[in-house]
Amino acid sequence: MIFLRLYWEFFVVGCFSVGGGMATVPFLFDLSTRTGWFTAADLASMIAISEATPGPIGINMATYVGTHSAGYFGGLVATLGEITPSIVVILIVASILSKICSSMQFLSVLPKIYF
Repeated sequence: MIFLRLYWEFFVVGCFSVGGGMATVPFLFDLSTRTGWFTAADLASMIAISEATPGPIGINMATYVGTHSAGYFGGLVATLGEITPSIVVILIVASILSKICSSMQFLSVLPKIYF
C-alpha cells in the first residue's frame, strides 16, 4: 500500500509543480506534514543532496523520499510517479505535432499543383 501512496503523491507533485525542481519544495513540505515520511530537517538535507548530485532536483528528491520511506523499490516507484505526468504531456504534444506536420506536407504540395 505504501508503494501506491508513494506513486500517487509524487504523481500529484509532478502534475502541479511547474517551474523546475525547486517548485516541488512546497509540495514536499506539505507531504512531510501529512504523511510523516520525513521531517523538515530531512527536507533541508534532501535539497542539499539534490543540489549536489547531477540530475533534476525534483527527480532526485522523489528518489530520496521513496528510498528513505520504502527502500530501493520505493525510490523507483516515487520517481516513476514524478515523471509520469511529463511523459503523458510529451506523448500528447508529439501526437499533435505529428498531425500538424503531416497536414503541412499536404499543404506544401498544393502550390506546386497550381503554379
